[in-house]
Amino acid sequence: MRVSNSILLIEDDTLLAESVQDLLEEEGYSVTHAVNGEEALELTYEQNFDLYLVDINLPLLDGITLLQELRNADDTTPAIFLTSHTKKEKLKEGFASGGDDYITKPFDNEELLLRIEALLRRTRSPLPSQIGDFEIDTNSMQISYQNIPLKLSKKEYELLLLFLQNANKTLPKEHIIDAIWGYGESGSEGAIRVYINRLKQHISDLNIENIRGIGYRFVS
Repeated sequence: MRVSNSILLIEDDTLLAESVQDLLEEEGYSVTHAVNGEEALELTYEQNFDLYLVDINLPLLDGITLLQELRNADDTTPAIFLTSHTKKEKLKEGFASGGDDYITKPFDNEELLLRIEALLRRTRSPLPSQIGDFEIDTNSMQISYQNIPLKLSKKEYELLLLFLQNANKTLPKEHIIDAIWGYGESGSEGAIRVYINRLKQHISDLNIENIRGIGYRFVS
């Protein structure tokens, strides 16, 4: 059984919500169900959650607007959209609002569990505030090098954070893509190289080795 995590399930389809709640609770998760966006917003004021499962088409306050309001209030809780939408415009809107992943209805239960666990695994591991010459503030998404704040894009920040979290370990290319590019985004080995080069422009002596045929390793 997994370590208990608290999940807020926001879904107006009662039968689907009951099915998902039963599935997650069998896996050891603690699940709170909200039937609309306004109820969900109230619940987030009352308690903290480890993950949001958000239907996009919610009554009173739709899922995208709900997540935008939460992000504007500095709520960084990871979120997975449950959606019947397949149009890229709607999915882009979901990611732009602060969504981390999505799964299309009807979905396979095992795939849902895998996505939840993968996202929680990426966000639950605490980092020390300092690693070598790097200072990390995950609340403000800021990394400093030798006491100088780095002006990083979101992807640059996430990639550098991943390398710092796994210093001196070889990271397979597939792992990097899964960790940095959400489902539906176009991650590739070429994109990894682009962002590594951008990081090296920020930090000239950054030592990231290319392990041919496997992935990359940050040497601290």
